[in-house]
Amino acid sequence: MKIKFVKYCFITFLMLFAFAVQAQKFKTTTKGILDGWSTFNFNEKVDCQFGVRFIPTINIEKSLNEKLKFDFEGSFNSTTFWFYKDWEFQDNFDNIRPYRLWARLSSNQFELRVGLQKINFGTASILRPLMWFDQVDPRDPLQLTTGVNGILGRYYFKNNANIWIWTLYGNDNIKGWEVIESEKDKPEIGGRIQFPIPKGEAGVSIHHRTANLNSFILDSTEHRMFPENKIGIDGKWDLGVGLWFELVVKKNEITKIPRPMLYEHSFTLGLDYTFGLGNGLNVLTEFFYLSQSDNLFASDKFAKFSSFSINYPLDLMNNISTIVFYNWNDQSLYRFINFQRTYDYWSFYLMAFWNPESFKLFNYNAEQNLFAGKGLQLMAVYNF
Repeated sequence: MKIKFVKYCFITFLMLFAFAVQAQKFKTTTKGILDGWSTFNFNEKVDCQFGVRFIPTINIEKSLNEKLKFDFEGSFNSTTFWFYKDWEFQDNFDNIRPYRLWARLSSNQFELRVGLQKINFGTASILRPLMWFDQVDPRDPLQLTTGVNGILGRYYFKNNANIWIWTLYGNDNIKGWEVIESEKDKPEIGGRIQFPIPKGEAGVSIHHRTANLNSFILDSTEHRMFPENKIGIDGKWDLGVGLWFELVVKKNEITKIPRPMLYEHSFTLGLDYTFGLGNGLNVLTEFFYLSQSDNLFASDKFAKFSSFSINYPLDLMNNISTIVFYNWNDQSLYRFINFQRTYDYWSFYLMAFWNPESFKLFNYNAEQNLFAGKGLQLMAVYNF
């Protein structure tokens, strides 16, 4: 396994080196992350995971004239980890995949980005209805998330308003809060306008895609696709206390049974404040409501979560933070605390969590869902 992982890293370096050679006439920079972690779940038997991840990144940049610039970013995520149950080896996972692979043409007020990229927006920090295309875990120190294949155009007005237009294509996996995959041969389209308002900013976002129900109903023999439309509005104000909201309404355009409910509503209201205690104590809280119904103004199924976060810098090198989630439906608590020590290139994390074993937060895959049950995670990160 070590040999395979080293091979992946070596292939990655070769590809980046080839890019660098071809880009000699361009301004080229490289950077990356190398991290290792150990996770211990203290259930009836101790479950362990040991992993290593390497994400090298190359950026290539060239000015085309006084107004236009071309740049490129390529990176690969090489990951391997091993599972142990009651200290006996169970399984392993290793993978290498593109992490970001995009090219961009930009000016002072305009950019057009094509390829595998991260697209996220909105005002909420932890429980985000507008998490349409990423799956960032607020507890993840590295804030990693897979990208989406697409084209994104943005235009920035001089009053700080901006317009986004995107087209996504060829994305096989679920994104954000999705539980049903997109039909990969159908493009997804959407856009967003973001504009200043008194003491803050607001935005309106829309998105259309074709969902493939066959990915959700495995025994179906009928190829069932249906349009899905979403609209979201959000706003954020600085009133001494930070105040924000996000509201999303989704409609599934399908009538055949079985089917998901026609409407889904999600809403988050949040606020934060930094108290002048010691080095500055930041407190943040959000309330999240999700409902489903066949009626636009009804709520037949719903879920409610609250989150509470505290962040305190002990000094220039050390920081401690905690996040607590509360599930109002089953009165369960999700607790997480993180101590971080940072040097110039190295960061070390000691994380403790105490959560339900049946994990109902967010929409993460098994690789990301490391925080179920009670346990500890140690992580060392080298940034170069």
